[in-house]
Amino acid sequence: MFEQLNDDLKSALKAGNSVKVAVLRLILAACKEKRIAKKSDLNDEDILAVLSKQAKQRRESITAYQQVNRPDLAACEEAELAIIQSYLPSQLSPSELDSLVDEAIQSVSAGSIKQMGEVMAYLSSKIKGRADGGAVSQLVKQKLI
Repeated sequence: MFEQLNDDLKSALKAGNSVKVAVLRLILAACKEKRIAKKSDLNDEDILAVLSKQAKQRRESITAYQQVNRPDLAACEEAELAIIQSYLPSQLSPSELDSLVDEAIQSVSAGSIKQMGEVMAYLSSKIKGRADGGAVSQLVKQKLI
């Protein structure tokens, strides 16, 4: 996946797509930082974690810009988010997420909010990179209350 990001960066440079170039440079820099911290090469799962983190940052920025009535900056973040999401696995639909949460609750035999950690642990491997953790957490809370 690292090679794909580098190849896409080269293509974006040749095409003159400055937004994509900037986003890919940020992603590659974050990957290099993670590689240094890990002290070994990154696998695809590590790169997906970096991409998910970058996507989460963009979503938070979009929300913040919308709250302070800055649609111009929110639009820039949305464009960057679209580029990042093109490298992430397809997102789960609300109905798919709902059924996974129900499955997790049944699997762990959760009956109260006190068992939310167990449900989230069960879900973490199944939804990795395919759903926003905050949205999943909120859904689990609603179902356990």
